[in-house]
Amino acid sequence: MHRFYLAFILLSVPASTVVLAHSGTDQEEKACTPDVQRFCRKLMDQNDLIILSCLKENRAKLSHACRDVLVSHGQ
Repeated sequence: MHRFYLAFILLSVPASTVVLAHSGTDQEEKACTPDVQRFCRKLMDQNDLIILSCLKENRAKLSHACRDVLVSHGQ
């Protein structure tokens, strides 16, 4: 679950920026937790950018709340 939280840190900065300046809010984490567990479970031990990529690849299947989180962070 630690890697999952780090993925939300990455959601808070543009994808082209590697600087981890902000973290996702608790509400944003709650919005995407079920989607990460459902679509990206196999990747949770991988690098944080891989989890973010997984969410983006599954965008059409994500909950509305999680898609909103991605959009709000320019993803």
